[in-house]
Amino acid sequence: MEEIDRQIMTLLADDGRMSFTDLAKETGLSVSAVHQRVRRLQKRGIVKGFTALLDHEQIGLPMTAFVSIKPIDPAAPDDAPDRLKHITAIEACHSVAGEESYILKVRVGSPNELEDLLQQIRAAANVATRTTVVLSTPWEGRRPPI
Repeated sequence: MEEIDRQIMTLLADDGRMSFTDLAKETGLSVSAVHQRVRRLQKRGIVKGFTALLDHEQIGLPMTAFVSIKPIDPAAPDDAPDRLKHITAIEACHSVAGEESYILKVRVGSPNELEDLLQQIRAAANVATRTTVVLSTPWEGRRPPI
């Protein structure tokens, strides 16, 4: 990968709304060259999209938790991600090594909503859960070293 592409990715990771004009100024390329490079990065699947960062407290989802899951029946098919995909309170699903099979990042409005969500997860995927509630988040969403 070319260094200029890494520079473009770094700029976009810091500000996904940066205009092609501003990207061009920062990289020393023409606007059309930057546009072509960003499109190429998208086509290659390196840049997967652009998203807004939300304040979860202000939208009524102040509680974050990590829910580790493992199948109740170890012989059951490993299809928990598909069984849980419809539950919108699950922000992320990570396959992990260790005692559990997956760790889910969830966001809810209250402890009662978390309790309801855990029951929904257990029923939908036939899994046992272990939950860690987040007390505070000093930082998250760091861009990778590009």
